[in-house]
Amino acid sequence: MSATLVELAERFGCELRGDAELPISNVGTLLSASSSAISFLANPAYRSQLSTTNAGAVILEERYAQDCPVPVLISSNPYAVYARAAQFLHPRPVPEPGIDSSASVAADAILPKSVRICAQAVVGAGTRIGESVVIGEGSVVGDNVSIGEGTQLAPRVVLIDGVDIGKRCIMHSGVIVGSDGFGFARDQESWVKVPQLGSVVIGDDVEIGANSTIDCGTIEDTIIGDGVKLDNQVQIAHNVRVGAHTIMSALTGISGSTIIGKRCMFGGAVVVVGHLTICDDAVFTFHSTILQSITEPGTYSGALSADKANRWRRNAARFKNLDEAVRDQRSVRVEESGD
Repeated sequence: MSATLVELAERFGCELRGDAELPISNVGTLLSASSSAISFLANPAYRSQLSTTNAGAVILEERYAQDCPVPVLISSNPYAVYARAAQFLHPRPVPEPGIDSSASVAADAILPKSVRICAQAVVGAGTRIGESVVIGEGSVVGDNVSIGEGTQLAPRVVLIDGVDIGKRCIMHSGVIVGSDGFGFARDQESWVKVPQLGSVVIGDDVEIGANSTIDCGTIEDTIIGDGVKLDNQVQIAHNVRVGAHTIMSALTGISGSTIIGKRCMFGGAVVVVGHLTICDDAVFTFHSTILQSITEPGTYSGALSADKANRWRRNAARFKNLDEAVRDQRSVRVEESGD
């Protein structure tokens, strides 16, 4: 795909400064982009690369425009404009419709002619598939599954019976949606499995990273809202509800029956214990552990960093006595004050 700068400026609502007719055909970094590429500056840490860039043009904020030796597209959100420009200049390939001869598709599955069912994929009985859906090589779609139009499953994705997937979703390899939640009832010295009778409902425009898992509900459904983005190896347990446009980085784990609001952000390896409620617009930094409900928007942190084992053991022992030590100190202060 190729476009002139003025076409890009008009399409993405930017102010153009420079050669309006300059042709742009690809994207690149400030350091390595060619004269046919457009780049961007969103992180001030890369500002030093701006003055020497060979890019054809750069997307940036107004405050950096005077430092740029090439034409610019000015935006208050350069990274978002870059993302849209990259999508436009590098569109995802449109797979050719058809069903591979090695695929297994149930006779009563409902699918239009525009779908692509790749080699060794399986589509179960009663499943409904929308227009232009792609089922990747070796993926398994169970019985009575619903998949909205434009959704793409990479190779080796598994959708368990009964799950509901929205439109324009992307599921990367190794994703499993609808597996049993971790539910067991203690009976003296053994465990009794609790049947997981719910399903999973995923909204539109959701992207799920490689090897991430979303468990079905115990009785009611696990729900993932519109526009949610999950990184690789994210675990969503049974009965969790994730609000629209929330994003989670790799290795985040959400325990069962947690309710998460809209537009939340989870850094890598965040852990949330079960049965909590998290409000809209909460942000959790890397490796935070969430042990109580969050009722106010804001940025939250909380995890003890690794240390040498001997010192960690000593400090851990002291930490256990911290509350008692604080209480003793307060008592001493009260006695000294005479109150």
